[in-house]
Amino acid sequence: MDAARGVALFGMIAVHSLPNSDAAGRPTWWFTIFGGRTAALFAVLAGFGIAFLTDRRRVRPTARSGAVAALIVRALAIGAIGLALGYADASVTAVILPYYAVMFVLAIPLVFLPTWLVAFTGLVVAAGVPVLRMMLLPQLPAPTHDNAGFAQLVSSPGAVLSELSLTGEFPAVAWLAYLCAGLVIGRLTLTRMRAIVGLLVTGVAFAAAAPVATSILLNRYEGLRQIWFTQPKSGLNAAETTELLTLGGDGSTPTSTWWWLAVDAPHTSTPLDLLGTTGSAIALLAVMLLASRVARPLPRRAISVLLVPLAAAGGMALSFYTAHIIFINSDLDSFAPVPGFLVQALTIVLLGTAWWATAGRGPLEGLVTALSRAARRVAGRTSRRRRGRAGMSMYSPEAPRASGYPVDRPATI
Repeated sequence: MDAARGVALFGMIAVHSLPNSDAAGRPTWWFTIFGGRTAALFAVLAGFGIAFLTDRRRVRPTARSGAVAALIVRALAIGAIGLALGYADASVTAVILPYYAVMFVLAIPLVFLPTWLVAFTGLVVAAGVPVLRMMLLPQLPAPTHDNAGFAQLVSSPGAVLSELSLTGEFPAVAWLAYLCAGLVIGRLTLTRMRAIVGLLVTGVAFAAAAPVATSILLNRYEGLRQIWFTQPKSGLNAAETTELLTLGGDGSTPTSTWWWLAVDAPHTSTPLDLLGTTGSAIALLAVMLLASRVARPLPRRAISVLLVPLAAAGGMALSFYTAHIIFINSDLDSFAPVPGFLVQALTIVLLGTAWWATAGRGPLEGLVTALSRAARRVAGRTSRRRRGRAGMSMYSPEAPRASGYPVDRPATI
């Protein structure tokens, strides 16, 4: 899982650092591979992490306070780091961490659901939320597409939460579908080959179905014609419409026609975009799981040479993501695109491997984990204390009696 997170990290850096299109306006090969998919992979892995945070099973009512406290504190910690990065230039990169904070809060009810119902919820979210957003977007405040900071949250909390939840580049309500997928995968018995092969088949099917469905709907059923017919009232000019169709958007599509929901371009948060990127993430996780099961010595050593640096980087993804945002928004990033990407990638491989071999967990990862564990312990003690007080009623047959007091007198505990 850390190796998969490492792939997402390097893919994200490539999208941020390298050109997204060539001179003719066509997507570059790295953007075609990573555009939209790396962010989705991070979100699916976040759901996977929630599964491990809750012991990979449905949370029992007796443990609900600890799970809720751990998720809320994790959301607050990640949100605080994201808001601290709010100074970053949104034209360079949009900071995703505040969106993750909202996603973690929205995911709290999911941990109490059985796995089948989590999967069903993910399908409903992927299919229904984009339709709901299409209806609500004209009534909601227009998104600024700026990176939110503490000042904006204090001065305009409603607008910031609206953007983080529904109208921003990574709308948390729609992206809850990714968390559902990760939570379901995290609860599976991943040591079974049948489960891994099932993930691979499902992921490939989802990833292939999205572009095929888009092509049929837009071309055979003339959805693309309707998009261009309504282009004058979409708020976009011809060049912006072309760019949205080829390179993707900023989290949503115009509301000029319902045919926009048939698009699967990156960061459009349509049903087909959510389906295809979820499939890519599931397929990659299955490939990583299959790679970890290779038993022959020579191939296994070759795979380890690749996976160990990826896992070391992925194990510090939050720390390296934060450092990456700071770097590309500083004067230190004076490199051309390709050398800049290579410098960052090489630094992450060397530093990540050295840190993994000596210190282990990354600094920000350690901070967030320590805070969430402390919250879980405090909530657990408080819950046990409350249950203990409830069980000490003088009317309860299990209540202990203090020696020396009459039976009909309540004991002092």
